Amino acid sequence: MAVSLSKGQKVDLTKTNPGMTKVIVGLGWDTNKYDGGNDFDLDSSVFLLGDTGKVTSESDFVFYNNTTGANGSVVHTGDNRTGEGDGDDEQVKIDLANVPASIQRITFTITIHDGEARSQNFGQVSNSYVRILNEDTGEELIRYDLGEDFSIETALVVGELYRHNGEWKFSAIGSGYQGGLAALAKDFGLQVG
Repeated sequence: MAVSLSKGQKVDLTKTNPGMTKVIVGLGWDTNKYDGGNDFDLDSSVFLLGDTGKVTSESDFVFYNNTTGANGSVVHTGDNRTGEGDGDDEQVKIDLANVPASIQRITFTITIHDGEARSQNFGQVSNSYVRILNEDTGEELIRYDLGEDFSIETALVVGELYRHNGEWKFSAIGSGYQGGLAALAKDFGLQVG
């Protein structure tokens, strides 16, 4: 049975699931009734962070235009432009055993594409979550439902996998940002145009 987390909680992933190396991180959301005339396109992105809490190169930013990182051990399965339907809207596959040692944290974010320009924000989004599945069995191991705590934010850091004493743990973060993907990218050490 999946462990359900609250904001700020941390849980062991590999220690409690010995031998498991491949996981799928699923991210999902629904948009509330919205009649602004624009599509509502949410995107998941992954930042692969070193000891400093920053990316070491642009290739450590994994998203729909750069779907593979960490020497192939982190793979984004593609962009869902509408968020319609049940289940995960976007997924990231991770081979934990092959993540380079230089990567200490794998941080998962959701942003609203052109949110500021379209006057869209996470106050118009509901049922957002992140969950971790065992890729081999399909079993849901960890789930974090973000709740409705956001109003003006256009970017969320939902959670991260991180190394601790040779094992991988998951932290439920749930922090909102204004400024969309550009603000997140800058915080994680990327130069944005």
